[in-house]
Amino acid sequence: DVIKQLLPKAPPLQELIDQYDVQRDDSSDGSLEDDDYHATTETIITMPTESDFLVQMEGKPKCCFFKFSSKIQYNKVVKAQLWIYLRQVQKPTTVFVQILRLIKPMKDGTRYTGIRSLKLDMNPGTGIWQSIDVKTVLQNWLKQPESNLGIEIKAFDENGRNLAVTFPGPGEDGLNPFLEVRVTDTPKRSRRDFGLDCVEHSTESRCCRYPLTVDFEAFGWDWIIAPKRYKANY
Repeated sequence: DVIKQLLPKAPPLQELIDQYDVQRDDSSDGSLEDDDYHATTETIITMPTESDFLVQMEGKPKCCFFKFSSKIQYNKVVKAQLWIYLRQVQKPTTVFVQILRLIKPMKDGTRYTGIRSLKLDMNPGTGIWQSIDVKTVLQNWLKQPESNLGIEIKAFDENGRNLAVTFPGPGEDGLNPFLEVRVTDTPKRSRRDFGLDCVEHSTESRCCRYPLTVDFEAFGWDWIIAPKRYKANY
């Protein structure tokens, strides 16, 4: 429960927590199909951290920099969403959201390039969570890690007020931006775990495996060098 309070209060995290609670309550033993192939899909939540080579603009560090675990680096990314929280507005307004990728300073002074831009209509009330697709830029970062200098998040209303929560202030705990990344691993053969073994004179009516050892020496088959015997079963 303490960990839940520290996590961002965003839709995908609430879904993951709910799924975990259901699985924990309804856990049961299951069997895997023989010779079946499975690709495991997993959702990874990545929180922003401080960059090793912090890029500053106008003398201030910009949010956000993300470090990626080996699970993201070495598996196939099927989805990548940046989640940001927009503060509440007092009247209906249009919000212009920009996600910028920070780059090393160019000769003309340019220090960022655009990733996504969108326009939202917001109504008075509580703030909202907004997700932005960043799969392409994440894949580029994984191919060229040195290009990952972080991003800048802007979300201005019609009066020029920035509504994006990047560095949470008082009363904004759990509203940090974060990445929701879904990865899938290489399909692998699952193990057989439902075999039923029986012994001689067993009364088991279901199909099961009986022991049978083939001994070549007992047959006098001395031309077979190895193995001398093996468990054939039936």
